[in-house]
Amino acid sequence: MNADQAAQWRGDDKRLAARRRRNRIRYHATQFAIVGIAILLVALFAVAVKDGLARHGIKFSFSFLGNAAGFDISEGRTFAIGEDSWPSFVGFTSNLSIAQAFVTGIVNTIKVAVLAIILSTVLGTLLGVGRLSTNWVVRNLCFWCVEFVRNTPLLIQLVFWYFAVVLHFPPIATAAKFYGIVISQQGLYLPALVWQGGDSPYAIALGAVFLVALAGAFVEKIRPFRWACIVALVAVPAIMLLTGIMELDFPVASKFKASGGTSISPEMAALLLAIVFNSASYIAEIVRGSIDALPKGQWEASASLGLDRRSTVNDIILPQVFRVVLPSFGNQYISLTKNTALGIAIGYPDLFNVYGTIANQTGHSLEGIVIVMISYLILSWIISAVVGWADRRMARQGAMR
Repeated sequence: MNADQAAQWRGDDKRLAARRRRNRIRYHATQFAIVGIAILLVALFAVAVKDGLARHGIKFSFSFLGNAAGFDISEGRTFAIGEDSWPSFVGFTSNLSIAQAFVTGIVNTIKVAVLAIILSTVLGTLLGVGRLSTNWVVRNLCFWCVEFVRNTPLLIQLVFWYFAVVLHFPPIATAAKFYGIVISQQGLYLPALVWQGGDSPYAIALGAVFLVALAGAFVEKIRPFRWACIVALVAVPAIMLLTGIMELDFPVASKFKASGGTSISPEMAALLLAIVFNSASYIAEIVRGSIDALPKGQWEASASLGLDRRSTVNDIILPQVFRVVLPSFGNQYISLTKNTALGIAIGYPDLFNVYGTIANQTGHSLEGIVIVMISYLILSWIISAVVGWADRRMARQGAMR
């Protein structure tokens, strides 16, 4: 290679780099222009709506959020700033603001959504695996459960769980008790962990260790450190219980009410049951279809290695399935979260139900529905981001293996 050829190659590299830089700038400029046009269109639409309302004597403003609510919410907590200027989590009362009422509705929605996501994932996976069981009874039982639930409307299922099941629980005087759990018409009462450490430096340090271990168990890539975090997640709560920093508070039922522990209202119990069973039926089909899509050689190879069916499913099939089904799970989780709005049918004070009360009290229905739509949009974005992060993480781990 002579000096002229080397100089020509360096010139070609520079021109190629400049072309790539121009293409990258053009790409980002186009994206920013599209986003800017979209924001401009939304702003123009908002101004047009505001002017149209003003011509009819209707004021579009969010200033009403600071007014006192003037109504109670049957359950739920919200954020409030106390005398020490620190935010605290308190029960909602009528003297709190309308903004705090919206927060209560959002908290109630998140509470149901998170529990339903966890429970429906576990139940749906079991049903999906059961659909492929070699046991005729288990296979057909799972099949008919999935088919029945998927082919009936969720609203009808919700009404069934509330009026035919939950409201027929025994009264509190004769409530069913099972290992510290109290089941009655007034709700479901569960044992709860109660913080007794106060502001003790030792207690705060243990709490900080637990939070760090929790983050490390999900984020840490080095396996020995991850296992150390998992061990800390088990050891730290045990130490807190043994030293009295945390106590397990069991519910106690009397003739008229139950006290202690934590409670789940009948409305929340019915909504949770309906959403869990409905979502689990769809998740079961996702899992079953993904297992069927795997090559049959996976089963044959595991059988040739002497693995039984349970070991094959747990160690070979499901790890591959979960790398494939996470995007579909994410769609189902978003749908599940939006379905919590059906709680209005049985009086559960979720975000949409609270909005209805606020709209009737204040007349600001348009402003309220904007808040509700943005809230559901943000919740959906959060779920998409978490599922996307988990999907990318599992993909990297699969590539490294």
